[in-house]
Amino acid sequence: MTDSPADATPYEVLGVAATADDEALRRAYRRAARETHPDLGGDAVRFRQVQVAWERIGTPAARRAYDAGGSRPSSAPSGSSAWSASAGRPGSGRDAYAPPAARRDSRPRARSHGHPGGRSREVFLAAEREWVGLGDPIEDPYDPSLIRSAPRYIRRLLGEALAEESTAAIVADMGLGVTVWHDLDAGAEGKLDHVVLMPSGLWALESIDWGGPVRVEHGEIVGETLEPGERPVKELVRAARAVQKQTRVRFTGRILVVPDSAVDTDVQLVGPQRKPTAFVVRRSALGQVLNGIWSPEGTVDVFDVRDRLQQTVRFV
Repeated sequence: MTDSPADATPYEVLGVAATADDEALRRAYRRAARETHPDLGGDAVRFRQVQVAWERIGTPAARRAYDAGGSRPSSAPSGSSAWSASAGRPGSGRDAYAPPAARRDSRPRARSHGHPGGRSREVFLAAEREWVGLGDPIEDPYDPSLIRSAPRYIRRLLGEALAEESTAAIVADMGLGVTVWHDLDAGAEGKLDHVVLMPSGLWALESIDWGGPVRVEHGEIVGETLEPGERPVKELVRAARAVQKQTRVRFTGRILVVPDSAVDTDVQLVGPQRKPTAFVVRRSALGQVLNGIWSPEGTVDVFDVRDRLQQTVRFV
């Protein structure tokens, strides 16, 4: 588990309701530990998830702190909050979920257009409102205890917004030579999260957090936490083509930006090596990829492409 709202809660990992009493919780932990223990034929990753879940809610004090939105225990796996660290936010508490504050430092920043994560936050807030009840007040929609009690599909909507904001923060720090557009209208295909223009090329990016590990199989991303029928690579390709047709520019490549904990390597190719369909990139490696380490040979006319995009791009 990570601190991402898209991830399974400790209760979901142990297979009990958040209202279960302490004895039911202990029974669920013992059962899950037996089923996942590597010495008994279980999976080591799942076993570790069960242990972390128990660390978070296994004692009355830890459970009260978790239910109230407190911090994760210090024994949680290192690096598990990469999504929040890369966005400059703490790994727990309301500030980890609320929209990021405006940056006030004077360092040169990339040119940025659009509102990263804006549409995803709108969808999250609407879904949260419907879940709570249209007539019931929500004092703080980003209260950690409220978010942790929400169904996972709602938490994932917030996780998508946070993922987009984290990517935007990384690109913004890449300097004046970079221009980025966020939340581009892709017509019937929905939206394209980011388009990044720099000397290495013009890149179409999607930022996704499924709250669990994923892998590449047969030209697509698969994993236990994906929705039935979800095809992230195909959806990225369609959205990028829609924007490309609208703006009449050609993308150098397509990138799916994922949390570091979701994959085992920094960069994976989807499709043939000579002409990949997309790259699956850990968030911490995104800067290296955009700077041209894995990009095709050649450069783009940055000024010409930027002018054409500025004249033709539409936002959601």
